[in-house]
Amino acid sequence: MKIRKYMGILLIELVLFPLMSSFVWAIDSELTRRTLTGLPGVCVMVEDLQPNIQKYAKKYELTQEQLKRDVEQKLQKSGIIILSKENWLKTPGRPVLYVNINTHEHEKYWYAYDIEVELKQIVYMEANPKVKTLADTWSISMTGIVNIGTLNTIRDSVGILVNRFIDAYLSANTKK
Repeated sequence: MKIRKYMGILLIELVLFPLMSSFVWAIDSELTRRTLTGLPGVCVMVEDLQPNIQKYAKKYELTQEQLKRDVEQKLQKSGIIILSKENWLKTPGRPVLYVNINTHEHEKYWYAYDIEVELKQIVYMEANPKVKTLADTWSISMTGIVNIGTLNTIRDSVGILVNRFIDAYLSANTKK
C-alpha cells in the first residue's frame, strides 16, 4: 500500500511540477514602460542568495557576482549603459535595476523560488513634492520549484526576466 501511495505522489509530481515549475507575474504595462523613458542607463544591484541554497548554487555558477555579470552583460549587449556608482549618483532619478531571488526549501533538495527584477528610481510625492523616495516603477517576477540538480533554471529565469526588462526599456527609448 505504501508503494502505491508513493507511486501516486511521484506521478502527481512528475505531471504537475513541469506544468507548475514557473509562473511569471509582471507590472509591465504601457504606463510602467513610460517610467523608463529618458533613462540614460541603470546601475545593477543583485542581492546575495539566501544561505539555504548557497552551498548547492555554486556548482551552477549561481552566485551574486555571476548573476550581476550575467545581467550587466545582457544589458550592455542590448546597448543599455551600465552606470558606475559615481555616474549613478549624478543621474537624475538614480535608476537601479534590482534583482532579488528568494528561496525556501519546501522538501529535502527541492526549493521554491521567487525572482524579482525591478527598476527602482527616485520619485516625488504629488501631495508633498518635498518628499522623494526610491520606488519601483517597473517590475516583473517569476516563481517556481527546482531541485538541487536543476538550479541552473534559476539563473536561466533571471536571464528571461532581464530580457523582458530590456524589451521594455528599448520600447520606451526607441527614437520615433
